[in-house]
Amino acid sequence: MNEDPRMRTIAGIRIEMIERGAGRPLLFLHPGMGIAPDAPVLELLAKHARLIAPTHPGFGSSDLPAGFDHIDDLAYFYLDLLDELDLADVMVVGISFGGWIAAEMAIKAPVRMSRLVLANAVGIKVSDRETRDIVDFFALTDDELTAIADFDPGVSARDYKAMPEQAVRALARNREAMARFGWSPFMHDPKLRHRLRRIRIPSLLLWGTADRMLAPGYAEAYCAAIPGARLQKIERAGHSPHLEQPEEFARAVLAFAEETR
Repeated sequence: MNEDPRMRTIAGIRIEMIERGAGRPLLFLHPGMGIAPDAPVLELLAKHARLIAPTHPGFGSSDLPAGFDHIDDLAYFYLDLLDELDLADVMVVGISFGGWIAAEMAIKAPVRMSRLVLANAVGIKVSDRETRDIVDFFALTDDELTAIADFDPGVSARDYKAMPEQAVRALARNREAMARFGWSPFMHDPKLRHRLRRIRIPSLLLWGTADRMLAPGYAEAYCAAIPGARLQKIERAGHSPHLEQPEEFARAVLAFAEETR
């Protein structure tokens, strides 16, 4: 049986990893739903950068190491990945859950990171303890979730009966991993918001305006906590602007890369 060419071993952990393009490296950290290899946004980004898009440990077909149960484990894994691949001047782009990982990387050891893009990122608490900032998506049906997460609810709808078994299994692992890493406290690190001041690299927050997964003002609070960060809204997109508006999303990311060169 031939080895899947997308499988790589990084820091002793076997993971899926998409690698395309050439030029300055761009680390793409996917949201909790994962990312399909044929997603248009990946090809658009790879035309102008060396795209590295891993599947997080525990997600998809990537291994889950013993003891991995906290967002810090993922952040340090990706810092190890940058070291092991000897990458420098890296733009890190994180979507939703992937944005949370990217922010945790940037407050810890951003020496190999030159730019940070967070898109509809989770990871912080902005209101009081009694007010929910992030919808409990585990309590929703797929139809209910897409209705509040997407501008066009059809963009992330799935026909599970028509999907290959491996794809359904990967989605189930994604959901299990999201619970493992983000269940309690729910999808945030209580200390992250106050540590975002440590980020000293140019930072851009891209935000789909139709996102109803996150509370009003969440994007603005996230942006205000990062020194010098800029917030850029993407219309006709919800919680997954990279899927609903891939051309505009890629254009904004690449323009930011040139702007901060």
